[in-house]
Amino acid sequence: MSRDQKLKERWELIVSKLSHQFAEGDVIDLDAIIYLIGVQELGQLHRDFKKEQKVDLMHIAICKLLAPYGYYELDFVDSDGWPHYKVKSQLPHLKAGEQSVLMKEAIVNYFLEIEFIE
Repeated sequence: MSRDQKLKERWELIVSKLSHQFAEGDVIDLDAIIYLIGVQELGQLHRDFKKEQKVDLMHIAICKLLAPYGYYELDFVDSDGWPHYKVKSQLPHLKAGEQSVLMKEAIVNYFLEIEFIE
């Protein structure tokens, strides 16, 4: 099986499982998955977030997802428990489709690492 086919199958499994768990059958999108990863990484699962905090949660997720690729590194966790990352190297200029593939690959790797999928 090709790498792209395996990525596609794993991505579809993640979307299916998360949609069932969080979206009452609706299909969850990439941004929602990134948001959920941010909430997971913050570890404050049962609270409401303001709009600005939701953007911050997505930033946390993106940093966490791209850290294994060498783009970000965890710098510190503040007194409120929010992780802060520093840039290690600039992201390459990617077309929208390439960005989507990179994020999906990073998300699949994240969920493999936490054993949400196999």
